[in-house]
Amino acid sequence: MAQSGAHRPDGMGLRRTLGVRDAVVVGLGSMVGAGIFAALGPAARTAGSGLLIGLAVAAVIAYCNAMSSARLAALYPASGGTYVYGRERLGAFWGYLAGWSFVVGKIASCAAMALTVGAYVWPGQAHAVAVAAVVALTAVNYGGVHKSALLTRVIVAVVLAVLAAVVVVCLASGTVGAVRPAVGGPDGFAGVFQAAGLLFFAFAGYARIATLGEEVREPARTIPRAIPLALAVALVVYAAVAVAVLSVLGPDGLGRATAPLADAVRAAGVPGLVPVVRVGAAVAALGSLLALVLGVSRTTLAMARDRHLPGALAAVHPRFQVPHRAELAVGAVVAALAATVDVRGAIGFSSFGVLVYYAIANASAWTLSSAPASRVVPVVGLLGCVVLAGALPGVSVGVGTGVLCVGAAAYGVRRRITRR
Repeated sequence: MAQSGAHRPDGMGLRRTLGVRDAVVVGLGSMVGAGIFAALGPAARTAGSGLLIGLAVAAVIAYCNAMSSARLAALYPASGGTYVYGRERLGAFWGYLAGWSFVVGKIASCAAMALTVGAYVWPGQAHAVAVAAVVALTAVNYGGVHKSALLTRVIVAVVLAVLAAVVVVCLASGTVGAVRPAVGGPDGFAGVFQAAGLLFFAFAGYARIATLGEEVREPARTIPRAIPLALAVALVVYAAVAVAVLSVLGPDGLGRATAPLADAVRAAGVPGLVPVVRVGAAVAALGSLLALVLGVSRTTLAMARDRHLPGALAAVHPRFQVPHRAELAVGAVVAALAATVDVRGAIGFSSFGVLVYYAIANASAWTLSSAPASRVVPVVGLLGCVVLAGALPGVSVGVGTGVLCVGAAAYGVRRRITRR
């Protein structure tokens, strides 16, 4: 079993400070983020009135992934998430591939979230604001995971308040129409699955709880409770928002919307709420960025410990008890991307990487028990991840496959060199 926390003999462990409430908040900060402000439009464009069916499909697969992750995290409460689980249950290569998929895909997500902040706060200087956001949140993370959890709690409270206002305004307006879930999009069932793949991006944050396993108190008890709780709250919020926005804009209007929630409150006859929604979107993106940088830096730490990444990144700050070099490295890469690249198309690529990551998590959970009943959830999760990954836009699948091949090649070269 992987060593963890204070039990590491090399003194490189992290301090356990997070309880169930903090862990749930970290997961919600990742899930109830910018995705709900932006993902509904593209999902409705491809699925039409089947958006709600796509949301249900994404939720079922996310639940399976959550259960598999919770079982594994309780058994291996170390930083790294599926990187550790794949390594321990399937072998070094599969753990590495999970870590590679997570780090590369989530770095793209970090840049996308940073640019989302910039687009809402100051559209004319989106890149500059994005870089400033990355620098500020990296500094917060450097001060310790407990401070990050406290800031995330504030962000989650603000975002939930904004989303609640949107739901109330939409459902109380005189423009509400009946919402009938149906496979009515231009692409039929294929569109529903593609919508599920896009919406899955908004559910993926619960993995942050597992990747912080080394900083959670009583992980065998805390993690299996925190992951389902965070997922359940996020699902209720997403379903309420989706129904409210669909009831006002309809599937066609929602599919055309570039800022769905802002357009919905405007159509509901409350244009004064639009600036509040914009602020909520920016705060939500900040929350997602904060949690993403936390998770990526911890996976980087775990891979550096095993020398799959430079060993210097495995250092833990003696005072703040955080992987400070990994956090600074991740922050620098994300800031460089946010300053120079338009990463709107990276959402699909990130979803592909996340689905590969969870496919390996489910395959790892499948090995925990030979009882047929215990393998149902991992099998459904694994098959669901494969289907949703294949249903994503062709460019995302092609780029994602290419990046995975590059990572696999790098692993092979490293193994060859170390054997000499």
